[in-house]
Amino acid sequence: MSLRDKVEHAIQNQPCTVKDLKARFGGDRGADRKVMEALDSLVHDAVICQRSGVFFTVRSGRAEKALLCKVVKLGKNFAFVMLEDETSDIFIPGRFTRGAMPGDEVLVEKFEHPRVEGSDEGAILAVLTEKNDLVGTVRRIEGRLKFVPDDCPAISMQLMRDCEGGAKDGDKVAVEILMRGNRQEDHRVGVAMRFGSSDEAKRCAKALLYARDIHTRFPDKVREEAKKFEDMTVSEKDCEGRMDLRALPIFTIDSAETKDIDDAISLTRTPEGGFELGVHIADVSNYVKPGSELNEEAFNRATSVYYADQVVPMLPKSLSNGICSLNEKELRLAFSCLMRLDKDGNLTDYRFVKSVICSRVKGVYSEINALLAGTADAEIQAKYAEVLDQLPAMKELYGHRARLRTERGCIDFESGEVKLILDEDGHCIDVKKRTSGESEAMIEEFMLLANQCAAHFARVKQIPFVYRVHEEPNGEKLERLHALLQACGINDHFAKDVPTPKELSAILEGVRGTSFEEIINTGMLRCMSKACYEEKPKGHYGLVLKDYAHFTSPIRRYPDLAIHRIMTDLLSGTDKETMAIRYTDFAAQAAKQSSEREVIAVQIERKAEDCYKAEYARRHLGECYEGIISGVTQRGLFVELENGVEGFVPASSLTATGTTLTEGIRLSDPVSGKNWNLGDSMMITIVRADVNLGKVDFEVAPENKQ
Repeated sequence: MSLRDKVEHAIQNQPCTVKDLKARFGGDRGADRKVMEALDSLVHDAVICQRSGVFFTVRSGRAEKALLCKVVKLGKNFAFVMLEDETSDIFIPGRFTRGAMPGDEVLVEKFEHPRVEGSDEGAILAVLTEKNDLVGTVRRIEGRLKFVPDDCPAISMQLMRDCEGGAKDGDKVAVEILMRGNRQEDHRVGVAMRFGSSDEAKRCAKALLYARDIHTRFPDKVREEAKKFEDMTVSEKDCEGRMDLRALPIFTIDSAETKDIDDAISLTRTPEGGFELGVHIADVSNYVKPGSELNEEAFNRATSVYYADQVVPMLPKSLSNGICSLNEKELRLAFSCLMRLDKDGNLTDYRFVKSVICSRVKGVYSEINALLAGTADAEIQAKYAEVLDQLPAMKELYGHRARLRTERGCIDFESGEVKLILDEDGHCIDVKKRTSGESEAMIEEFMLLANQCAAHFARVKQIPFVYRVHEEPNGEKLERLHALLQACGINDHFAKDVPTPKELSAILEGVRGTSFEEIINTGMLRCMSKACYEEKPKGHYGLVLKDYAHFTSPIRRYPDLAIHRIMTDLLSGTDKETMAIRYTDFAAQAAKQSSEREVIAVQIERKAEDCYKAEYARRHLGECYEGIISGVTQRGLFVELENGVEGFVPASSLTATGTTLTEGIRLSDPVSGKNWNLGDSMMITIVRADVNLGKVDFEVAPENKQ
C-alpha cells in the first residue's frame, strides 16, 4: 500500500491533524515531507478536505458538521466542551475525549441520537490547540509520583522521572505536558514550578494565580515606565486649568490597612437647606495614557485581585500607593463629581470637573462609626477636628438617601463576607464574619450616587461608554427561586412573570431574624443575573437604576479608568462625532475584557478563601461547633458555622438506616422519624479539612447521633 493510500485510510477511520499523520507516518524531515505531499495530492484530487487544520474524507460530510469548541470541564469518564460562541455546551463521553484537557481547542461532532433525548452529546474529532500547562498536586500513587490536576482530581498523570524537579508527595506544582497519549492518564508531564506544600493556603493561592496567568510581578517595560512616578509630587504647573478645591475640607474613609485610596468626599450645606456633595476620585487617567506600557498592562489585568491579606494590583505601587492615591496632607489631581441635593436628599444637579485637592485626614471606618455614634474618645475627635463639622450633615444626607433607596425597592443583600486572620507566617488562625457600620454604608451610597451621575452624563451626551449592567433574572434562575421559596413555605406569587426588586426586598425583610434569613438571602443572590460591563446602557436591576457605571475606583478597575479617559476628552471640548470614532471600539473592548477578567478575579478570590478556611479548620479537627444547615442534597447536608466556614455532612453520618430527600429542603430518616431541615441548627464535629481543594468535612457531633 502506498503512503498516499495509508494516509487516506487513516483519515477514513478518524479525522486527523498534520501532527497526527506525521507522528504515524513521518519521523524525519524526508518522511514528514512525503506525508505533506500525500496530503496535498489527496486534497488536489478532492478525496479529502481540511477544516481548521483537521483532514476529513470528502464523502463523509463530517467537516461541515464539525464544531469549534473549547474543553471547559473534565471528569474521570466524561468531558464538557463549550461552543466557540459560548451559547451552549456539549457532553462528551469518556471514550470520545481523545485525551483532550481543559483549555484545549477542539473540533467536535454532535451525535444525531444522544442517549438522553434533548441533550447535546458528541465526540471530539481532533485537538486543534493544546493547553499543555497545568496546575495541581504531586501524589504518591502505587509507589510512583504522579500529578493530579486541579481541574480534574479524578485522574492522575505520570511524572517523567528526569522531570520531577525535586517535587515531593503533597507539593503544589505547575507542570507541562511533554508527551500526549490517547487518554488523559497516558499523558506524561514534567514539573515547571514548585509552589510548596498543598497543605498551606498561601501556596495554593499562588498556584491559583499562576493557573489563571495572573502575575504578581509587572513586566520589565511596565516597571521601567512606572519608575518615573516614584516619589512624584503634584506641582503648581500640574494644577493649571483645574478647579482648585484645596480649601474644601475633603477627607477619605477606608479600612485601616488601605494603601491605594481611590476616593475622597466633602459635604457643605446650601443656602436653601440642601447639600452639595463632592465625590473626588483619583485622576489616574492623567498618568496612565493610551498607548503606554502602563495602559496596556492595566487593560490586560483589568482589575486588582484581592485575597486574604494580599493584593495583585492593576497598577504598580508607584501609582496605586503613590501619586494616584489620595494620601493625607498631600496635593493630588482628582476627577470630581459635584452634586447638589435638596433638603430631602433628592439629586437636583451635578457636574464633573478636573480638580486639585488635598485630603485633610485619612479616615478609618471604625473611627468614623464611633464619631457618628458619639462614642469616640478625645484622641479620635482631635484627629478629625478639621472635618468633624461635616459628619452630622453626612449622616443626615445618608438617612435621606437610605430612605429613597428603600422606597425604590433596592435589594440589599447581606454580603456574607469574612475576614481571614493570619499569623506572621501567613497561616489562617481565625475566620470572622465582616461587620459593616454606618460609615461603610454611607460611603457606599455616596459612591453609588457618583456612579449614577457618570452613567447619566454619558447616556445624555450619547458618547461611547462602559456601563455597569445588571439585567433581570432569566427564566431558569426564576424557576430555582420559586422552588426555594415554595420549599421554605414563603409566598412566591408575583404580580408579573419577573418579580420586581421591591417584591424581592419585601421577602428578604419578611424573613429577617428567622432561621430562613441567611438561606433566602444566599438563594436569592444566586438567582440573580451576573452584573457585567457593556457599552450599551441597560440599567441595573438590583439597584433599581436606569443609569449606572463604575466611576469611583480607577486605581483598581479598568472600566473606571476607561470612562475617566472618555469623559475627560468630552469635557475638553471634543465633538460627539470624533468621540464616536475615537472610543466606540475602545469601549466595547474594555467592557468585554473587564467582564472576563472580573469573573476570573472573583473565582480566584473565592477559591483562595476556601483554601484559607480549610487551613483554619485543620487547626480544629475533632472540635464541636453549632452551625446552620445551609444546603440539603441527597448525598448529605451543607452546614455553615457562625464564622462563615462551611462544611459537608454526609448522609451516612446522620443515620445508619438511610435518608430520603424532600423538595431540596429536608432529609428524613423514615425509621426514626428524624428530620434535618434547611435553616435548622445542628452540632457538628470537624473531621477533615483539605486545604488543597478548599473543602471541609463535618460529622454529626457524637451526642447528637441517633
